[in-house]
Amino acid sequence: MSAGVVAEPLLGDLRRQAREMLRDAGIVHAMRETDWLVAFALAVPSHRLSLEGTQRLTARQAESCWSLLRRRAAREPLQYVLGTEEFCGLDMVVTPDVLIPRPETELLVEETLRAVAGVIHPVIADVGTGSGCIAIALARERPGAILYALDCSASALAVAQSNAARHGVGGRIRFIQADMLEAFGPVSAGACDAIVSNPPYIPERDVETLQPEVSRYEPRLALAAGPDGLEYDRRLLRDAPVLLTPGGHLILELGDGQADAVMQMAQDQGAFDAVRGRQDEAGIDRVLIARKKPG
Repeated sequence: MSAGVVAEPLLGDLRRQAREMLRDAGIVHAMRETDWLVAFALAVPSHRLSLEGTQRLTARQAESCWSLLRRRAAREPLQYVLGTEEFCGLDMVVTPDVLIPRPETELLVEETLRAVAGVIHPVIADVGTGSGCIAIALARERPGAILYALDCSASALAVAQSNAARHGVGGRIRFIQADMLEAFGPVSAGACDAIVSNPPYIPERDVETLQPEVSRYEPRLALAAGPDGLEYDRRLLRDAPVLLTPGGHLILELGDGQADAVMQMAQDQGAFDAVRGRQDEAGIDRVLIARKKPG
């Protein structure tokens, strides 16, 4: 127990001390996050905290709270501390083995569903599945779809499989440990109606400049993508056309400022007859949608 921290404090006093600690650590929403973490540690709804400020906590309860709060003060992402993050209305388990799902990645799900809307039993490959959030959301929305979830990390695939079972789609997604699309051989030519990916897209030199929650804790394997951040885009644009059906789609998440370069690469590739982008809520060109030529 650190100096100044009472072993059996009043709940209100603990919350005040915790907010100050998180503010000093640079946490922007210190008040909100304090209450989330304290409520989680005590297994009570957060709205009850302000009503029970005079409640005295046991030493065990206080230490449960401080254990989580110290992790957050060290700038460990809130999602890793709590162990979950919401994606497309689904509660996903997240660990340091996987990238934390972001709201903008939900655009990939929307665009993939749009791309396969006219296909009765679409075959979809989610490349670099991480937590499995994209594949799972697609499986929930399209019960008749055939889904492949690929990742080079065995530990990430374990998280993804756990999430799939959690949401009742574990038997409908085939999880494959593979480097990008290398799992698919020549017999798979033309097998996929859509290939979707949120690939690494941070230039190697920029990873350490990201906020501490990202640079210190999220898996570098899911972040860094060579000197210009486009290493995996090049590979996907090169390899996807062979696997796509005529008229099939490649849907990629892009980093800020990368859209022009990736769209040009897609057009230069020659296999696509339509290439467009989609912006996220911040106005960033966030998604590339490329359709393979029909014939």
